[in-house]
Amino acid sequence: MSFSKDVLSGRHAVISGGCGAIGIVIVKRLTDHGATVTVNDLIEPNVAEERFAEAAILRDRVAYVPGDLTEAANVDRLMAAAREAFGPVHIALCHAGTVAAAPLLEVSESNWDRTMAVNVKTAFLLGQAAARAMVADEIAGHLIFTVSWVADVPWPEIGPYSASKAAMKQLSRTFARELADKGIRANAMAPGIVGVGLAKIQWDTEPSYKARAQKAVPLGALQTPESVADAFLFLCSPAADYMTGSVLVVDGGCSLYPMD
Repeated sequence: MSFSKDVLSGRHAVISGGCGAIGIVIVKRLTDHGATVTVNDLIEPNVAEERFAEAAILRDRVAYVPGDLTEAANVDRLMAAAREAFGPVHIALCHAGTVAAAPLLEVSESNWDRTMAVNVKTAFLLGQAAARAMVADEIAGHLIFTVSWVADVPWPEIGPYSASKAAMKQLSRTFARELADKGIRANAMAPGIVGVGLAKIQWDTEPSYKARAQKAVPLGALQTPESVADAFLFLCSPAADYMTGSVLVVDGGCSLYPMD
C-alpha cells in the first residue's frame, strides 16, 4: 500500500496488545508513516524494548505502558501516560485479544470469562477512556476495534472468540452512533486467518485444520500481518475520515466461507 511517509504526521495513536505478532507490525507501519504511538501490552518493558528494536521501530515515536486493561484503573493510567508522552490522543486501537481452541461443549467457565474480559471488556474500557480524553481535549478522534470475519461466520472450536468479536463489532457501531455529534468516529477492522499465533500452529500441526482453512480462504494462503497493518494504516489516515460505524473486512475472502 502506498501512502506518503508523513501521512500520519501529528497523529498520536494508543494501541492495546501492541507488542503481539500483529500489533508490533501495526505499530511499525504507523510510526513509519509519521505517527507517534503509545503501546500497551502485558510484557515487561525490557522485553517490549527488544521487540521495538527487532522491528526497527523509530524509538522517539513510541512509548510503552504495561498493564492489564481489564482493570479500569490501568486504562486510566495508560491514557494519562499517553497524553504525558505525546499529548492528546487522536486514535485508539482496541486491538488486544486472546483465543483458546475448544468445542463449545468443552469450553470452561474460566475460558469464557477470560475471552470476554480480554477481548470485550478491554475494548470497552479503552474506547470509553479514549473517547472521554478526546472530548476533554476537543479532538475529533477515531476509535478502531480489531474484530474478525468470524464475528459473522461460525468457525468450529472458537465459539467464545467468535462471540466476543461479534460483541466488539456491535460495541464499535454503538460508539459510532453515540459519539458522532462529538466529532468522534468508530470503526472496526476484520482480518481473516492470519499466519501467526494459534492459527499458524494449527496450520502447521493439524492436517484437518489446514484442510479446512485452505477451503475457507479463496485467495489460497494465510493472511500476512503486513496486510492487516496496511488496513490499519488506511483507517488511521485521512483517506478514511468519512467512515464511521463501518467494518473494513480484509480477509482474503474468508467470509465467503466456501467450505462446502
